[in-house]
Amino acid sequence: MLFKFVKRLSLVMFALFLGNSALADGHGKIKIGILHSLSGTMAISETTLKDTMLMLIDEQNKKGGILGKKLEPVVVDPASNWPLFAEKARELLTVSKVDVMFGCWTSVSRKSALPVLEELNGLLFYPVQYEGEESSKNVFYTGAAPNQQAIPATDYYLEELGVKKFALLGTDYVYPRTTNKILKQYLIDKGIPESDIFVNYTPFGHSDWSKIVADVVGLGADGKKVGVISTINGDANIGFYKELAAAGIKADDIPVVAFSVGEEELSGLDTKNLVGHLAAWNYFQSAESDLNTDFIKQWKSTMGDKRVTNDPMEAHVIGFKMYVKAVEKAGTTDVDAVRKAMYGMKVPNLTGGVAEMLPNHHLSKPVLIGEIQADGQFDIISQTKEVPGDAWTDYLAESKPLVSDWKSLGCGMYNKDTKTCVQMKSNY
Repeated sequence: MLFKFVKRLSLVMFALFLGNSALADGHGKIKIGILHSLSGTMAISETTLKDTMLMLIDEQNKKGGILGKKLEPVVVDPASNWPLFAEKARELLTVSKVDVMFGCWTSVSRKSALPVLEELNGLLFYPVQYEGEESSKNVFYTGAAPNQQAIPATDYYLEELGVKKFALLGTDYVYPRTTNKILKQYLIDKGIPESDIFVNYTPFGHSDWSKIVADVVGLGADGKKVGVISTINGDANIGFYKELAAAGIKADDIPVVAFSVGEEELSGLDTKNLVGHLAAWNYFQSAESDLNTDFIKQWKSTMGDKRVTNDPMEAHVIGFKMYVKAVEKAGTTDVDAVRKAMYGMKVPNLTGGVAEMLPNHHLSKPVLIGEIQADGQFDIISQTKEVPGDAWTDYLAESKPLVSDWKSLGCGMYNKDTKTCVQMKSNY
């Protein structure tokens, strides 16, 4: 009798343990926070990423979820209001109790949410190209670092197009300012005089581009070839490209290479006057691979034939697939366990290669340069093999000695010269 009682008690306690585990993991569901602007100036870009996540979650649920648990999306709208990203991130973690977040577009939105993520040990997959100079243990950066977009695009201008003067045009926030700081120093190191580098910043949603375009045209008054490197973000791109067309500027005259304009942004523009201008990304819809063909088919059948795919969507696809595999490998949604399981994780990308998560929380990614076509798609004119993302640039003196290695060193800002781990400032 005593044996039967002890056995029964053990079974009850085991059942209670399983029940408590389910509660700890979100009442039997895995909650996925979606932190993207669905209104305001960035909605033109971010709404598609929300749709992408909902499609991926639905697809995974049809496969049985993860660890036998269904995935539940929790969607919020930070409304292109940067401080609101911190508030919404806190809401997702403390009220909705999400297991992970996929979100943000601008670096200022990411940096707004970052202190909350680090305070509450949340996990964010960030899908957009950015300026580097950051490595948090609470963020996986699935978009491009400068060495995977900005530097290769600049090299293309120098080596292939013979550009001698540069107009660095950006929206006035951290990503364009830091990227252009890196590019300006890189150009100077390449022998471009500082007087031949024009830098200009405009507010989000800026619409009057006439004087700035005139200044760019004036830069080439001496006959030297001018190229524009654009870190203009959001719906301000519409006015910029319209002014270029109105001024009669074609790509053969002054080429523009954009880091924040993809298929989604072009779908709202009259592209016939933009043919020949460029964009640098790590994915284009026109990439030829069986996986990409299947993805495009799935996207259009879900969202409609007019909907296009783009680079940040692919970053979410890669990040989501890695998260699924990491949770399955760890056997839990615990953030620290998932983080450890992520290192070295590999999944196919949509361009025919393989993405790998590095110990610095960045991916290996190919660099693609595309030329705008009349139909709003890109002709891929240059493509590299996978390039490892670098959190800290070699082109700024203060960053050159820094490395990020969360796997071996447990540090995102390790100084090789002093052999010390520096605490990264998360304020902006």
